[in-house]
Amino acid sequence: MNILEQPLGTLARTIPGATRVFYQHRLDFCCGGRQSLQDAAIYRGLDPTTIAEQLRALQQAENDGGGGQPATPETLIPHILEHYHERHRQQLPELIRLASRVELVHSDHPDCPKGLADHLRAMHQELESHMIKEENVLFPMLLRHQFDHAGSPIAMMRYEHDQHGEALQQLERLTHNLSLPDNACDTWQALYWQLDWLRADLMEHIHLENNILFDFAQRAREHSHV
Repeated sequence: MNILEQPLGTLARTIPGATRVFYQHRLDFCCGGRQSLQDAAIYRGLDPTTIAEQLRALQQAENDGGGGQPATPETLIPHILEHYHERHRQQLPELIRLASRVELVHSDHPDCPKGLADHLRAMHQELESHMIKEENVLFPMLLRHQFDHAGSPIAMMRYEHDQHGEALQQLERLTHNLSLPDNACDTWQALYWQLDWLRADLMEHIHLENNILFDFAQRAREHSHV
């Protein structure tokens, strides 16, 4: 299938480095992973052929260098826990502190992200609840290869991932897409830099689960019934 016609999630899963390209162009490859590259680019007002060429270059480099080993629950889940669950638990309390400070000191500034601290508190609560459900229910199930029982929990996690995606969109609206005003103080700069880090991490986190881990479980379940 032509790259332009392939879903973003498939491209992110199969071409190493594709997620970096999508993030650069602000294409939603995690929650919006079922949308084709062409449709997603046009919706964003971008040239899909230019992005396709970037992906083909990555694809060629991967072919020249050889492929890696396929991901499994045994390799993916420890990586997700260490690099994303623990990192989010460190990121959000500090972001809430920084946002509260910026809102307090710069409340009169027209670009002040009013309501951001409360939004981050809600994100923190929802994300913590989500991660606990994965750690206590879904991930042990997948590690035991109980794929037949994982359908409903996976559907719920996908639904909550969509909610996290909506929360990221609201974050962008509150911060004017992380656009700093002229002469922004160090705290404001640190806040937006760390928000950009959180956004990139959360998108990559959701991608690994939606497009790789959950798809692996679905394929394994289907194979077991053949």
